[in-house]
Amino acid sequence: MKRNEVGSDIFLKKAFEKKIVVPGFNIPYLPMMEPVIRALHDTETFGLIMVARLEWEKFKSGSMKAIYDEYRKFKNTQFTRLHLDHVPVIDEDNLLTDYERIISEAIDLGYDSVMIDGSRLSLVENIETTRKIVKLAHSAGIPVEAELGAVMGHEAGPLPPYDELFASGKGFTSPQEAKLFIDETQTDWLSVAIGNIHGAISATARTEKKIEARLAIPHLQKIHEMIDIPLVLHGGTGISKDYLMQSFSHGIAKINIATAIRQPYEKLMNDSITAAQNAVYNEMIDIINNQIEIAGSAKKIL
Repeated sequence: MKRNEVGSDIFLKKAFEKKIVVPGFNIPYLPMMEPVIRALHDTETFGLIMVARLEWEKFKSGSMKAIYDEYRKFKNTQFTRLHLDHVPVIDEDNLLTDYERIISEAIDLGYDSVMIDGSRLSLVENIETTRKIVKLAHSAGIPVEAELGAVMGHEAGPLPPYDELFASGKGFTSPQEAKLFIDETQTDWLSVAIGNIHGAISATARTEKKIEARLAIPHLQKIHEMIDIPLVLHGGTGISKDYLMQSFSHGIAKINIATAIRQPYEKLMNDSITAAQNAVYNEMIDIINNQIEIAGSAKKIL
C-alpha cells in the first residue's frame, strides 16, 4: 500500500471536501515538538508537524533527521503526520539549493509529504522543477505541495508597504496560471498568494509583531473555481479570524502557523525550557479552540 493512501493526502482531501482546515505547525526548536503534539492530542485535532529548510539553516531544528527522530518520540498517527515544508529552489538569500537531494532524503527518512518551492523561478521553470519532484515523490506514494505566486516575508531587507502590496495584487497567484500549473505538474496541494505573508526570519526582525495581513477572498474564489485541489495558506499568523474562516470556505484546506508558536517559545527559552514549552502549549490550545475553531477535527476527517 502506498503511503499517501493512509497518510497526509487522504486527510487533506477529506478536509478539502468538508471545508475543514488542517493546520501545519513549524518546529524551529526541537523542544517545541512535544507541546505541539500534546495540544493536538488533547483537543483531538488533526494537524501536520512541519520543518522547513530555513529552520535548520537559521534556527535550531538541527536537521531533517533530528526533526524526524524527535517526531517519532511523540507522534500519534491519529492526530499527526510529518511534512517537509519549504524547500526552495532559490532561497531567501537568492542562492540555489540542493533541493532534489533534500527532498529525496526526506522521502527516504519517512516524511509523509513534501513541499517544493519554485516560486522564485519563472512559470516554465517552476512547472519543470515541480513536475520532476512530483514524479519522484509519487513513485514513493508521497503527496507534494508546490507554490505559485509570491508569498513574501522571508526575503532579506524590509518589505514594501503592505497596503501598497495588497492594493496592487503584486505577487498574487494567477488563477489561469494555477490551472496550467496543476494540469502540467499534477501536484497534490498548492500554496497560493492572496495577500498573506510569511513572518520575518532575520535576526533583527524575528521578534517583532507580524504585519496583520488581509486576504483577497474574491481572488481566492477565482483560483478555487479554476482548480479542484486543496489550497494552502502560508503565513497564517496575524490574519484576522474573519478572513481565515472565509478562506476555509473558499478552498483553503491547510494553514501554516509558525510565528504564533515560535515567538512565545523564544521569549522564555533562555530562562526555562519547561516554561517555554508551556507557552507553546497554551498558544496551541488558543489557536485550535478560538482562532481557527477546529477542535475535534480528527474525528470528522478520518
